Amino acid sequence: MNILYICTHNRCRSILSEAITNHLAQGRIQACSAGSQPSGEVHPLSIRYLREKGIDTAGLESKSWDAFEQNQPDVVVTVCDSAANESCPVWFGDTLKVHWGLPDPSKLEGSEEEIREAFYRVMETIEHRVQGLLSLQEKNLPREELLNALVSIAEVN
Repeated sequence: MNILYICTHNRCRSILSEAITNHLAQGRIQACSAGSQPSGEVHPLSIRYLREKGIDTAGLESKSWDAFEQNQPDVVVTVCDSAANESCPVWFGDTLKVHWGLPDPSKLEGSEEEIREAFYRVMETIEHRVQGLLSLQEKNLPREELLNALVSIAEVN
């Protein structure tokens, strides 16, 4: 299964989702991330906290969803509300689309510890959702059941 995480700027939540999915899936799922209006850089705290958790950050970059026009994903997951409300490119076609909203820890103001805790909470949510995704992959569900199951993952976690 190929999954594409989308967030408007592709610098924090979608990047975290990509890295955590690839880390936990260990090749069973291939995750990438992109943005409709990419910032061009990964938020430095995303890199910092992924590394703290021992998650590989090599190759993570902020890029446009146009980069995936030739490699259509099986599933597109929006992780920010603004991306969920945008019109996806026509080339996504029949790709399953689901929204797994996440708060943006990169916009939080507070102490270093408060910001770190916010990042870790988001990362923990992503980890739980990816565990659910991995269990779905083993079930080989028909398309409509898979979509419903993907939606329910975000409702639980």
